[in-house]
This record gives sequence, C-alpha cells and structure tokens, in this order.
Amino acid sequence: MSRIGKMPIAIPAGVTVDIAENNKVTVKGPKGTLERVLPAELTIKVEGAELVVTRPDDQKKTKSLHGLTRSLLNNMVVGVTDGFEKKLEVNGVGYRAAKQGKKLTLSLGYSHPVEMEDPEGITTEVDAATNTILVKGIDKEKVGQYAAEIRTKRAPEPYKGKGIKYADETIRRKVGKTGKK
Repeated sequence: MSRIGKMPIAIPAGVTVDIAENNKVTVKGPKGTLERVLPAELTIKVEGAELVVTRPDDQKKTKSLHGLTRSLLNNMVVGVTDGFEKKLEVNGVGYRAAKQGKKLTLSLGYSHPVEMEDPEGITTEVDAATNTILVKGIDKEKVGQYAAEIRTKRAPEPYKGKGIKYADETIRRKVGKTGKK
C-alpha cells in the first residue's frame, strides 16, 4: 500500500471539492479555484471533511499513480488555502531586478535588460534592498516552473557564485586557477 496514497486529505473550512466524471476535480477556496483531470483508474471520494484516494488493484501502474494523485490533490487544497511561493536571490555586481506593473526587468550583465511578463495566476515581488524575487501563486506547478524560467536567465556559476539562485539552494564552489611560481 502506498504510504502517501492511503493518507486522507483534510478539507479545511471554506474549501469545496467537486468531483465530476472522468475524475475531473475542482477545488474552490479563499485564494481561488483550481481544476485538474486526474487518472481515471483511481477512485476519489469525499468522506465527511476528508478526501480519500483508493486504487482498485495492485498493478504497477495503479500503485505508482496512487501516491501521485494524492499529492496532486493535497497541493490543490494547500494552494487554494495558503498558496505557494518561491524565493530567488540575485547575486553579482551590477545584477539587479526591478518590477514595473506585470513586467519583471532583470539586469544580468547582458548587453540588454531581460524582460519577463508574469503568467496568469502568478505574481512576483521584488525587494530591491536585498535583491530578492518572490514568486507567488496558488498552483504549485506554475510557481515552480516560472521560478525555474527566471533562474535560467542567468544560472549561478561555480567560481564567483554570480547569477540567480533559489534562496535555499547551495552552490558548490570551485577553486579558480592559480598563477605560476
């Protein structure tokens, strides 16, 4: 039995969960609404104030989908109640981030500033004093994807540590070359 899959998901007050045919799940909460079509092999039921995911058999495919489906549902419930956020740090001399409306402008040592438009459902906040970018939203997948796209504009390099990195990321530093004696 999947240890994650068999755990029930508590539905907090103010959150409604609707399950349509073909396992189309709609979760409504104080921060917004999320919809997702989950695998049809599994059974999703609302029992009281809990969501329960069960599988019909012990085939390899259904076993692997069991924990995944439960995690996706849990992320939807957490997203509409608390939301998700990723924190990015911009390191390097002259590297900075600025925000104008829905446009994120990054100065990353290129000959031109890099401009990025916030996707729908995602907001970014820039703290100019600490040079950090905060990506927020209710969909965990979209928040992580947009944060990764920002990071790829100038990934951190191992010698000086310049670039955009996640706040909780550690960069393995390398020793530079030494001169001849």
